[in-house]
Amino acid sequence: MKLPVSTEWVLHCATSLAQLDPGASASTTQLAQYYDLPAPSLAKQLKALVKAGVLSATTGPRGGFRLARPAAQITLLEIVEAVDGASSPFECREIRRRGRGGLPPEECGHACLLAARMADAHRAWRSSLAGVTLADVLADLPPAAPARTRSLLTGPDAL
Repeated sequence: MKLPVSTEWVLHCATSLAQLDPGASASTTQLAQYYDLPAPSLAKQLKALVKAGVLSATTGPRGGFRLARPAAQITLLEIVEAVDGASSPFECREIRRRGRGGLPPEECGHACLLAARMADAHRAWRSSLAGVTLADVLADLPPAAPARTRSLLTGPDAL
């Protein structure tokens, strides 16, 4: 399974926002410069996180994005699904019924075994991401990371 590059963007941006002081926010421009990303494309992804209730946004000169809920209440699955959707990346097209090796309809009464295994894998992947919150990620960061993020993202030298 290959996810779009924007998935990495939103996971990192949400993790960075989770490291900010309570009430602090970061703009699209700040986040885009922090990660050297194209601001217009990042803005679309951040809006999807707002729509999904992961982030909240404020407008104006001091506007920006912040977490909509505590980091312990936001899972990686929510973030991924906000930008990539929830559908399985595998779609069985029943090729077992086609070509020279095509099976007769009476042998295809049950779901394709490969489609079933792929569905199991997708459920396991989703379950794994659902079991990890932003707070879990923050707990695994090096101790100096949050202060560095706050300083570079929203400190006096930031935009």
